[in-house]
Amino acid sequence: MASFFRRSISSELVRICGGSEDVFIPLLSAVPVSKRQLTPDFRLTVISLVQNGILSSGEDLLCQTERLVKQLKVNSVIEDVTAGRSVITFRVNKQLLAQRVLSELHEDPQTFGLKSEILRALPRGRTLVEYSSPNIAKKFHAGHLRSTIIGHFISNLKQALGNDVIRVNYLGDWGMQFGLLGAGFQRFGSQEKLKENALQHLFEVYVQVNREAEHDVSVRSDATEFYRRLEQHEEKAVLLWKQFREITVQEYKRIYQRLGVHFDHYSGESFYQSKTQEVLNDLWTLGLLKTTEKGTGVVDLSEQGDMSSYSTVMRSDGTSLYITRDVAAALDRKKTFGFDEMIYVTDKSQSVHFQQLFQILRVMGHHWASRCVHVPFGLVKGMSTRRGDVVFLEDVIDEARNRMMHNMNQSKTSKVVCDPEQTANQIGISALIIQDFKGPLTADYAFDWERVLQAQGDTGVFLQYTHARLRSLLRTHRDETLTHFDASHLQDHRSISVLQHLLRYDEVLLQSALELQPRYLVNFLLTLSHLVSSAHRHLPVKGSATDLAQARLRLFAGACLVLASGMKILGVSPVEKM
Repeated sequence: MASFFRRSISSELVRICGGSEDVFIPLLSAVPVSKRQLTPDFRLTVISLVQNGILSSGEDLLCQTERLVKQLKVNSVIEDVTAGRSVITFRVNKQLLAQRVLSELHEDPQTFGLKSEILRALPRGRTLVEYSSPNIAKKFHAGHLRSTIIGHFISNLKQALGNDVIRVNYLGDWGMQFGLLGAGFQRFGSQEKLKENALQHLFEVYVQVNREAEHDVSVRSDATEFYRRLEQHEEKAVLLWKQFREITVQEYKRIYQRLGVHFDHYSGESFYQSKTQEVLNDLWTLGLLKTTEKGTGVVDLSEQGDMSSYSTVMRSDGTSLYITRDVAAALDRKKTFGFDEMIYVTDKSQSVHFQQLFQILRVMGHHWASRCVHVPFGLVKGMSTRRGDVVFLEDVIDEARNRMMHNMNQSKTSKVVCDPEQTANQIGISALIIQDFKGPLTADYAFDWERVLQAQGDTGVFLQYTHARLRSLLRTHRDETLTHFDASHLQDHRSISVLQHLLRYDEVLLQSALELQPRYLVNFLLTLSHLVSSAHRHLPVKGSATDLAQARLRLFAGACLVLASGMKILGVSPVEKM
């Protein structure tokens, strides 16, 4: 695939400049396809050769570019070399392009793009990803959707690139909120209502107790007392807490199943509550724990040692805080899983928290803290359903499914599917994911149901529609052999554009991995879908001569494989019919 062409071009560059092919390979990039005209296949910026010490920094870039182009020779792989403004572009043999790309896709579809030489520089090893992390005893809020699908994407990507991935759901199952909920349930709760609709009842109790606590001091006092009993493992408080936790986890697992999300490990703040004293003891022994006039325990994080920056790790009553439990969790995970990197996926409001967490780990002498990463994301604005303003995730998924069902029923092109509701569910979730992933993760964005579920344009529905059309085409011609094809039949500009675009797959995976951002892969797949849709309209299989039909089928089969592969990495389940 792209590796073959990069190596061929690099070999020619070595002949002129000396050195190793491995130096030139990562400097060559596939050229994005243009809608208006055929583009070159690869480009090389001359400044990158200067930066890598291959060319002199003292000479004019334009002169160096022109001299290098004159020395480069065309051959059986490279058809043309052109000088631009400090850029050299290469056109490769298009018949060889079709043969190489589609043969590789046919012979080894599962690893297409993943064995590329430019991906070898990525660190391999064990990656632990913490994501979703909702609070127990609360219905799964739509706000947790972003953490869930972003973490799922990062886990899928790391796994596809050869990492051993551990997916962790770190539940918010401790803290003062349970003091409030426990006190509230003792006042307003009902075990009968808990049996009928557990999370809805707990949500109602939590809302009511928060309202009462605003003007009733005794409620706040009861909450503090309940949390103290919980921290001291008083039996009745712990039993009630366990009941809330078990109810919630089972409900969450059901919703995760609908999203196609799974976890290797469920843990929570409660698991590390007992380990926080060890953390505090370690901090004290290392001389890092200071006590303030108010009696709180803090760690000085300032460079000057003047407490201009610090993190509170213990309340005045000796109870632990969220960050103390996070330190305990990080230390325990390193010991238990031996990860090489750990990635936290939470909203951007927690950025300071993670900066402090990583800094505490560093001052404790844990150098692996430099391999801990926080992936922040922005807020979704305007996400609501017909049921009201409080947006629970399952309501959003139901809304997406129901609207998609309606659209499928209204469409004249819809195919008969075995399970329309399941198909609508898959497409609706795809629409939510692609809408979320189109821009930078840190950006807030406005949610719009009409735009999200459009069948045309850059949407998840369009991706699914393209995949379903390709699968339908391949099913129609499944009896026709695909063992041999003549690449000379794929020299039209639409076929070439699809093939050139496929050359960029490994680069897109690399950029996605380096930045942990899904938008590069989303944009690649959307462009591929537009290119394939155009090719599908103008390059018929039915009614074409056998050799021509075979070649086009091979092209569409290859594009379909890459489309499905990329969708799965994003966390989107490709549908066969729609």
